[in-house]
Amino acid sequence: MNKKLIEKAIEMRDRSHAPYSDYTVGAAVLSRSGDIIGGCNVESSSYGLTCCAERTALFRAISEGYKSFIALAVATENGGMPCGACRQVIWDLCKEIPIYICNNNGYLKTVLSSEILPDAFDDRSLK
Repeated sequence: MNKKLIEKAIEMRDRSHAPYSDYTVGAAVLSRSGDIIGGCNVESSSYGLTCCAERTALFRAISEGYKSFIALAVATENGGMPCGACRQVIWDLCKEIPIYICNNNGYLKTVLSSEILPDAFDDRSLK
Protein backbone atom coordinates (compact mmCIF):
# COMPACT_ATOMS: atom_id res chain seq x y z
CA MET A 1 0.00 0.00 0.00
CA ASN A 2 1.30 3.44 -0.94
CA LYS A 3 0.36 6.15 1.59
CA LYS A 4 1.19 9.08 -0.72
CA LEU A 5 -0.96 7.59 -3.49
CA ILE A 6 -3.90 7.22 -1.12
CA GLU A 7 -3.45 10.75 0.24
CA LYS A 8 -3.46 12.13 -3.31
CA ALA A 9 -6.69 10.29 -4.17
CA ILE A 10 -8.38 11.66 -1.04
CA GLU A 11 -7.08 15.17 -1.80
CA MET A 12 -8.44 15.00 -5.35
CA ARG A 13 -12.00 14.68 -4.01
CA ASP A 14 -11.79 18.38 -3.15
CA ARG A 15 -11.31 19.20 -6.84
CA SER A 16 -14.32 17.19 -7.98
CA HIS A 17 -17.02 18.90 -10.05
CA ALA A 18 -20.16 17.04 -8.93
CA PRO A 19 -23.04 19.56 -8.87
CA TYR A 20 -25.67 16.97 -9.86
CA SER A 21 -24.86 13.90 -7.74
CA ASP A 22 -22.83 15.59 -4.99
CA TYR A 23 -20.81 12.33 -5.01
CA THR A 24 -17.20 13.44 -5.11
CA VAL A 25 -14.55 10.98 -6.21
CA GLY A 26 -10.79 11.31 -6.30
CA ALA A 27 -8.27 8.98 -7.85
CA ALA A 28 -4.53 8.78 -8.23
CA VAL A 29 -2.33 6.52 -10.32
CA LEU A 30 1.25 5.56 -9.55
CA SER A 31 3.53 5.43 -12.59
CA ARG A 32 6.36 2.93 -12.88
CA SER A 33 8.75 5.90 -12.58
CA GLY A 34 7.28 6.74 -9.15
CA ASP A 35 5.25 9.79 -10.13
CA ILE A 36 1.69 10.17 -8.84
CA ILE A 37 -0.96 11.66 -11.12
CA GLY A 38 -4.35 12.64 -9.71
CA GLY A 39 -7.81 13.00 -11.16
CA CYS A 40 -11.35 13.75 -10.02
CA ASN A 41 -14.82 13.15 -11.36
CA VAL A 42 -16.21 15.87 -13.62
CA GLU A 43 -19.97 15.79 -14.12
CA SER A 44 -21.99 17.13 -17.03
CA SER A 45 -25.70 17.96 -17.09
CA SER A 46 -25.79 15.39 -19.90
CA TYR A 47 -24.86 12.56 -17.54
CA GLY A 48 -23.36 10.34 -20.24
CA LEU A 49 -20.65 12.96 -20.80
CA THR A 50 -19.46 12.76 -17.20
CA CYS A 51 -15.92 11.46 -16.67
CA CYS A 52 -15.05 9.42 -13.59
CA ALA A 53 -12.03 10.19 -11.43
CA GLU A 54 -10.27 6.95 -12.36
CA ARG A 55 -10.45 7.67 -16.08
CA THR A 56 -9.52 11.33 -15.53
CA ALA A 57 -6.37 10.30 -13.65
CA LEU A 58 -5.39 7.67 -16.22
CA PHE A 59 -6.15 9.85 -19.26
CA ARG A 60 -4.25 12.74 -17.69
CA ALA A 61 -1.27 10.46 -17.04
CA ILE A 62 -1.30 9.16 -20.61
CA SER A 63 -1.56 12.71 -21.98
CA GLU A 64 1.48 13.69 -19.88
CA GLY A 65 3.53 10.87 -21.40
CA TYR A 66 3.27 8.12 -18.80
CA LYS A 67 2.85 4.62 -20.23
CA SER A 68 3.26 2.15 -17.36
CA PHE A 69 1.37 2.06 -14.06
CA ILE A 70 1.79 -0.03 -10.92
CA ALA A 71 -1.11 1.00 -8.63
CA LEU A 72 -4.28 3.07 -8.44
CA ALA A 73 -6.15 4.56 -5.48
CA VAL A 74 -9.82 5.57 -5.51
CA ALA A 75 -11.42 7.68 -2.78
CA THR A 76 -15.13 8.28 -2.14
CA GLU A 77 -17.10 9.10 0.98
CA ASN A 78 -18.17 5.48 1.38
CA GLY A 79 -15.48 3.33 -0.27
CA GLY A 80 -17.25 3.03 -3.62
CA MET A 81 -15.77 0.76 -6.29
CA PRO A 82 -14.89 1.75 -9.88
CA CYS A 83 -17.76 1.59 -12.37
CA GLY A 84 -17.77 -0.84 -15.29
CA ALA A 85 -16.33 1.64 -17.80
CA CYS A 86 -13.47 2.47 -15.43
CA ARG A 87 -12.79 -1.21 -14.81
CA GLN A 88 -12.35 -1.73 -18.54
CA VAL A 89 -10.07 1.30 -18.95
CA ILE A 90 -8.00 0.27 -15.91
CA TRP A 91 -7.50 -3.16 -17.47
CA ASP A 92 -6.67 -1.76 -20.91
CA LEU A 93 -4.11 0.76 -19.64
CA CYS A 94 -2.72 -1.02 -16.56
CA LYS A 95 -3.46 -4.74 -16.83
CA GLU A 96 -2.95 -6.40 -13.42
CA ILE A 97 -2.48 -3.78 -10.67
CA PRO A 98 -3.65 -3.31 -7.09
CA ILE A 99 -6.42 -0.79 -6.57
CA TYR A 100 -6.64 0.78 -3.12
CA ILE A 101 -10.21 1.59 -2.16
CA CYS A 102 -10.46 4.48 0.32
CA ASN A 103 -12.81 6.83 2.08
CA ASN A 104 -12.08 10.16 3.79
CA ASN A 105 -10.47 8.34 6.72
CA GLY A 106 -8.03 6.50 4.46
CA TYR A 107 -7.42 3.00 3.21
CA LEU A 108 -10.22 0.40 3.36
CA LYS A 109 -9.14 -2.53 1.17
CA THR A 110 -7.15 -3.65 -1.85
CA VAL A 111 -8.63 -5.30 -4.93
CA LEU A 112 -6.82 -6.46 -8.04
CA SER A 113 -7.89 -5.25 -11.45
CA SER A 114 -8.43 -8.86 -12.56
CA GLU A 115 -10.76 -9.45 -9.60
CA ILE A 116 -13.06 -6.58 -10.49
CA LEU A 117 -13.05 -7.41 -14.22
CA PRO A 118 -12.70 -11.19 -14.56
CA ASP A 119 -12.27 -12.60 -18.07
CA ALA A 120 -11.59 -9.10 -19.36
CA PHE A 121 -12.02 -8.18 -23.01
CA ASP A 122 -8.70 -6.73 -24.20
CA ASP A 123 -6.31 -6.50 -27.13
CA ARG A 124 -5.88 -10.30 -27.13
CA SER A 125 -9.60 -10.57 -27.92
CA LEU A 126 -9.14 -8.49 -31.07
CA LYS A 127 -6.72 -10.88 -32.80
